[in-house]
Amino acid sequence: MIAMVAGVLLGLWVHYSGNPTQIDTFSSAMGVITDVFLRMIKMIIAPLVFSTLVVGIAKLGDIKAVGRIGGKALLWFLSASFLSLLLGLIIMNSLSLGSELNLPVPASGAVSGIETTSVTFKSFITNIFPRSIFEALSGNEVLQIVVFAVFFGIATASIGEKGKVVIKALDAVSLIILRVTGYVMYFAPVAALAAISAVMAAKGPELLVTYGKLIISFYLAILGLWLILLLVASLIIGRRVIHLAFAIKDMILLAFSTASSEAAFPRLIVELENFGCPPKIVSFVLPLGYSFNLDGSMLYMTFASLFIAQAYGVPLTLGQELSMLLVLMLTSKGVAGVPRAALVVIAGTLSLYNIPQQGLLLLLGIDQILDMARSATNVLGNSLATVVVSKWEGELEEAAI
Repeated sequence: MIAMVAGVLLGLWVHYSGNPTQIDTFSSAMGVITDVFLRMIKMIIAPLVFSTLVVGIAKLGDIKAVGRIGGKALLWFLSASFLSLLLGLIIMNSLSLGSELNLPVPASGAVSGIETTSVTFKSFITNIFPRSIFEALSGNEVLQIVVFAVFFGIATASIGEKGKVVIKALDAVSLIILRVTGYVMYFAPVAALAAISAVMAAKGPELLVTYGKLIISFYLAILGLWLILLLVASLIIGRRVIHLAFAIKDMILLAFSTASSEAAFPRLIVELENFGCPPKIVSFVLPLGYSFNLDGSMLYMTFASLFIAQAYGVPLTLGQELSMLLVLMLTSKGVAGVPRAALVVIAGTLSLYNIPQQGLLLLLGIDQILDMARSATNVLGNSLATVVVSKWEGELEEAAI
């Protein structure tokens, strides 16, 4: 927040006191900082997606023992995630907030990846499957990494005890990469200051209006998502959905104030069991949901991706937008619960559609404000998932007094 305010003030000072040449020089100097940060983000994408996705898929092998519970949980998770992503797509296409910025495409983005040639159905399908996993890793080809990780994770789980050695090793790798992500994010305030000040210097105070519209739109979208999820859950558990909302209100507020859904996790287990969910379902569905069912993060990812595409004037067909939803849904599994890891997922997705990753830096300054809303939504979504699965299993009891 301090970096954002400082960036705004610095950018406005340059905007009003400098001439066009000085503004260009200032933007170039700030560009060095943003480029360094983007390079550090890019170096994390491939190992983070691969390690977390393989571990997550391999651990889902335990669902065979749990049977119906795992299948029903995944059905809710995927449906809620897609609903969140689709809601974000509809709202951002309707408002087109990023178009107000009208930013020029950075030179680095113009020469990287595929040029502006249209992607055919054949090329899209064939490019999903990697010729070499090392080529996919070195090029940050997220879709290809996902495909290999799915095969690798399923195969690892299928060989039993021997596969557990690989799972533990990759689990350790994922923890290390996530720690590296934390180190990189220490540099985020500096990058945010540089990015916001550079754009503010060029665009002036009208940028603040766009930021305000984005924040308000996102919070209204979050409220809409809450209403939809509560309505769908009420069709399954009836009027008890209201009692559930009141029972977990303190955990929602805790997640909102700390911008961390993990902060509410310990008490959430107790409250859901008191609400009538059996411990065996809570202990399985809730932890799984913290990796596979972060509805607020899903909504944010479409908001951010389409906002950046609109800001740089990158046209996306309906087919590309729908495929983007599927890519975000797949690549976010296993990493969405990590603070700021959503930025890494978005960065990897943007490169697939030739959208400049520099646009991520525009959102760093307000990410904390947006993170508060999506963290609270994650708590609500996982609570609803646990209660709904308990009801589907016929084991939802009356609330403990």
